[in-house]
Amino acid sequence: MLSVRNLSISVGPSGKRIVDKLNFDLASGDMLALVGESGSGKTMAARSILNLLPAPLVTTPDSSIRFEGRELTGLAAKALRQIRGAQIGMVFQEPMVSLNPAVTIGEQMAEGLRLHRDMSRAEIKDRSLAMLERIQIKDPGKCLAAYPHEFSGGMRQRIMLASVMLLKPRLLIADEPTTALDTLVQRDVLDLMVELTRENGTAVLLISHDLGMVSHYVNNVTVMCEGKAVEQGSSAQVLHAPQHDYTRRLVDALPKRSAGGSRKTVDGPPLVEISNVVVDYPGRPRLFARAAPKRAVDGVDLTIRRSETLALVGASGSGKTTLGRAIVGLVRPSSGSISFLGKAIANGRSADARLQRRDMQIVFQDPYSSLDPRQSIAEIVTEPLKLDTELDRKRRTARMDEAIEEVGLTRDLLERFPHQLSGGQRQRVAIARAIVRRPAFIVADEPVSALDMTVQKQILLLIRSLQERYGFACLFVSHDLGAVEQVADRVAVMQDGRIVEIGDRDDVFDRPRHAYTRALLDAAMLIDRRFIDGAGARKAVAQ
Repeated sequence: MLSVRNLSISVGPSGKRIVDKLNFDLASGDMLALVGESGSGKTMAARSILNLLPAPLVTTPDSSIRFEGRELTGLAAKALRQIRGAQIGMVFQEPMVSLNPAVTIGEQMAEGLRLHRDMSRAEIKDRSLAMLERIQIKDPGKCLAAYPHEFSGGMRQRIMLASVMLLKPRLLIADEPTTALDTLVQRDVLDLMVELTRENGTAVLLISHDLGMVSHYVNNVTVMCEGKAVEQGSSAQVLHAPQHDYTRRLVDALPKRSAGGSRKTVDGPPLVEISNVVVDYPGRPRLFARAAPKRAVDGVDLTIRRSETLALVGASGSGKTTLGRAIVGLVRPSSGSISFLGKAIANGRSADARLQRRDMQIVFQDPYSSLDPRQSIAEIVTEPLKLDTELDRKRRTARMDEAIEEVGLTRDLLERFPHQLSGGQRQRVAIARAIVRRPAFIVADEPVSALDMTVQKQILLLIRSLQERYGFACLFVSHDLGAVEQVADRVAVMQDGRIVEIGDRDDVFDRPRHAYTRALLDAAMLIDRRFIDGAGARKAVAQ
């Protein structure tokens, strides 16, 4: 169905090549994954199929992309518009960006049918409602009149997939369709994609850096590094017995359970004690009244010991982040108590609150939005030290240099701004800012979400090594069970604002007691050497 030959993409007609002589084939009803780190060229290769390359990127004249025998490179814009959506659909990485926030879901779903199918308005609505029911939207009629911001990330991705599959395309290009979604929603979205494509005989080109997901769903894999295909073959062959050094590094970067079980923690009273904590968010204002408040955390009891890593896991919306923010004083509990070093957490701007916060830090989920874009890296890392009156400027600079070195950054980055760094570098800056004051407790909120496997491994090893060096306790908030398995000493499982299971890491992973914990573990697409046997990975599409 799709044959790509000698595909090269350059910056301008004679500039640097982003993709260099890429070749692959995709048969009808089959599934192929392009995998690699950020910047490897996989997304640009996929976008070139529909001529969606951003300027100044262009395909070279000798590139060939044939779809069902028809050459797409050099095709006139009018002819290409007849193929986009109708025959080749694309699900983009971020549904909030690719769905128009100013247009209702119904209008966006109808657009493709209106352009490519001869259907009445009533027929389009009926087809849209049937598709929304197919993807398990509770109230399809209400959904058609709603806007994208009214839905969670997983629901938006389902709606995006439904909009594309309404036209029953022959080829679906899915660019990181589950990035930053929790394990349960990931599995739902991917299973839905497989079912819809199987029903219509659609071929799938999947763009991903998640090798665990690829091992579960994909037949064939092309590994890309710096714009080139360095290894190609079946998913079992490539992931179980990689031949190229780069592929071996990717597989080696997958999270592995740290040996030896839980580490020994410091004896004595708990560092953090949480007792019957409830956090309610006020309901949205309505015309004559306010909606009922939403309970994010519901009667949680928890202790965190000195020097340990307690992982807090659960699906999106389970209350994990809210609880972490409440501990460091960024959210005020509606009831219950939180104590740190034996003293109740002080709220507000009191002197006690400021003193406590010096010993508590947080690494936010998105370092790009949590780092001030107007400050240099040096200013960002140094800022927490300004509250320490015992340090003069020279000692603050020395402490900053030490923190930068400890997180694996170089001094030449100090004068840069956050937008000039990669995602992994920004996360390292956020960690440097958190440790520069030598706190006793750190909340790490999804610190490796949406990062490449190799960068994830670096960040997880960094957190572990810094913790062993300085002895701080860590609340590791995550939906990535692979990352949790690598760094956690204990695991607490959170569902709908409540802790449903807590225990040592090995007990929770190997002997889960609660049905919700088992559901999370079953949905986690962890690549395991025992799972990838000689017979190959599970081929969901073929089955």
